[in-house]
Amino acid sequence: MGESLVHINRWLLPFAWIYGAGVWLRNRLFDRGVLTERRFRVPVISVGNVTVGGTGKTPHIEYLIHLLQPTGQVAVLSRGYRRKSKGFVCATSSTPVEDIGDEPYQMKRKFPQACVAVDGDRCRGIARLLDGADSERPEVVLLDDAFQHRYVRPGLNILLMDYRRPIDEDALLPAGRLREPASGIRRADLVVVTKCPPQLSYEANAMWRKRLGLRTDQPLFFSTFVYHRLYPLFPPEGRQLPSVSLEKGMHILLLTGIATPQHIVDALQPKGCHIDLLAFADHHAFTATDMQRVLHRFRQLPEGRRMIVTTEKDAARLVGHPSPDEALKPHLYVLPVEVALLHHQEETFNHYITHYVTTYSRNSRLPEREDADASGDGNHIRHGLG
Repeated sequence: MGESLVHINRWLLPFAWIYGAGVWLRNRLFDRGVLTERRFRVPVISVGNVTVGGTGKTPHIEYLIHLLQPTGQVAVLSRGYRRKSKGFVCATSSTPVEDIGDEPYQMKRKFPQACVAVDGDRCRGIARLLDGADSERPEVVLLDDAFQHRYVRPGLNILLMDYRRPIDEDALLPAGRLREPASGIRRADLVVVTKCPPQLSYEANAMWRKRLGLRTDQPLFFSTFVYHRLYPLFPPEGRQLPSVSLEKGMHILLLTGIATPQHIVDALQPKGCHIDLLAFADHHAFTATDMQRVLHRFRQLPEGRRMIVTTEKDAARLVGHPSPDEALKPHLYVLPVEVALLHHQEETFNHYITHYVTTYSRNSRLPEREDADASGDGNHIRHGLG
């Protein structure tokens, strides 16, 4: 296993214990039925984590969209972190990033046929999606970052965990980065260790199962990021420039506003590029001053083989930004990323997803009130694949 990025502020542990008591009480109220979980007459897949910060939720949701779109209409529901709008918003091709947030905006641009919506109230959001016309009604709903949003009872709970931030080594907020105790992993139907090194050994499966305390009915998968050829963020009007590959000796200003940019640096350095990292906080709203700082750093690079590379999420906030200098635009490129499953697990993972979606119809015949109030696991993945 690579170097762990977990850092614990031990002087904050007393506050973490107080926070943990509140989380324990809330989860116990849901477990006892005092706080109710609502089910819906549509397959619902939650993709989330138990930590604060990036575990790769958006690329994994995009993987699911790509997998499920051939079977019918796919909807993605997110809270729309740091958006300026309120309530329920269903994105169109012209919806600005400020109204839905950078990650939903990114997904809508990449998958224009998918229904992408935002609502802080997930129950209300799903209900609004199902209230549409029959031709627009989704056949599966993907919930973004909803592992702790227990007012919705998903039929399939996918938990993601960063390979270099194992939850068994972390601590609760604010001492660490855990939103809830690591024992929350028991609610997961599938667990995916993300951002793994591509050469991860097969022996890692047994080691991770043991350290995480997984049950035999909790499948464990490992994924890595695959980066593709760069494309220009601001192509000349009326022209579509070809994508480009990084070459040895290039000087790159890596511009990011994501939680953990180090994995991108690790991916680019073996290509022989010289990387100058300019990192901002996750979901950072770039200002005019930031753009001047970018221009200054870029001009410090040797002339000739130089470019600015940013992520797809950051591109969502930059493409409509009013302040990028015209001198910057020809040099701004986007680095696309996809998820790849390791150890030949792709077929098995896909089967779990498609099996749940295609067999859900037998439970969807239940009246919604009965479905919402049921206490069993009739629409749960373990019903058929435990």
